[in-house]
Amino acid sequence: MTVLSLQGVGHAYLGRTVLDRIALDLSAAEIVALVGPSGCGKSTLVHIAAGLLEPTHGRIRRDYRRHGVVFQEPRLLPWATARENIAFPLRLAGVGSGERRRRAEAAAMRVALAPEDLEKYPVALSGGMRQRTAIARGLVVDPDFVYFDEPFTALDVALKRRMQDLVIDAARRERFAALFVTHDLSEAVRLAHRILVLDADGLGIEGERSVPGAPGERSDTQVFHVVQGFLSEDPLFRRIHDVDERRVA
Repeated sequence: MTVLSLQGVGHAYLGRTVLDRIALDLSAAEIVALVGPSGCGKSTLVHIAAGLLEPTHGRIRRDYRRHGVVFQEPRLLPWATARENIAFPLRLAGVGSGERRRRAEAAAMRVALAPEDLEKYPVALSGGMRQRTAIARGLVVDPDFVYFDEPFTALDVALKRRMQDLVIDAARRERFAALFVTHDLSEAVRLAHRILVLDADGLGIEGERSVPGAPGERSDTQVFHVVQGFLSEDPLFRRIHDVDERRVA
């Protein structure tokens, strides 16, 4: 069943087109990674899909119940504890304090945040703990769809891998679908069922590739060989590491 569909979606800033002719479909419980050159509009596209930006044209159909969003930066409220940050979407939804606390603690457990960390303010949390808090905030509403906008870009390699495993485990357990924006092809291969490549100029989805196996079941050797095959043999991936600083990300 298709839970997200974009047809002919485009967007412009100050009259300048940054995305056009975008068409994509995601199925229930499917993780799709979106890659492309820096500045090609990946983040703009995921913000449009999530309803954070309005497209200038095109149609979007969302057939899921509710979604969560995890951004590149944790974007935590500095004056609120980790527990309060996790529970913030529930507060906005008018959920009572007791239920907010229970659900925030349950979400924290899903991302392996220790109970003592929930009383800490963001300044007292490590980078990994802050990102775990942000992921828990995205999961606390029990979404059946999650948007990830390059959430692990600033993390070191070891911590990035732990966060990837956390997302894989949560998606498998909770059965949510996800659109995961990344500039790291290895990350896309580890996490996703399918990889979509955005045109370097934002002019639609240039192509897609299915990833052999299932997320969480691919060995490091398999991931390495798939990535090397894409980069050395598949022309679809020839420009994904290009950089155009004049374009909007």
